[in-house]
Amino acid sequence: MTDQNDRSVQDIHEYLAEFEDIPGTRVYTASRARKGYHLNQFAMSLMKPENRERWKAGERAYLDEWPLTEDQKLAVLARDYNRMLDLGGNIYFLSKIFSTDGIPFAEACSTMTDMTFPEYRQMMLDGGRSPVGNRSIKGGF
Repeated sequence: MTDQNDRSVQDIHEYLAEFEDIPGTRVYTASRARKGYHLNQFAMSLMKPENRERWKAGERAYLDEWPLTEDQKLAVLARDYNRMLDLGGNIYFLSKIFSTDGIPFAEACSTMTDMTFPEYRQMMLDGGRSPVGNRSIKGGF
């Protein structure tokens, strides 16, 4: 029974690792959720007006109240959303940060691409990103 359980755990990790093969995409797995728990809780705290005011009054001081890694804190301070995603951030929680900054969701998403906001907006109006070259690194799609 143990061998089957060990194999199942290994199989699920191998399966989830396959998602890392999609260029420009970060699948929010249980592993990412565990890694980003405090980062996401910090972001959700910005839903309260009093926390937004404290954040705006001193970003680093407010971040230091949370058990984030230094890497997570630096990513937040730099507004490096791709790095925050890599460090376990969930885009829907992180949206509280850019909303607090007064940035629309689509504009914040454009910062995660190699496009300006007008270019990103037009790409989305034109039907989104082409799947060519964006499906699998090892599969060559």
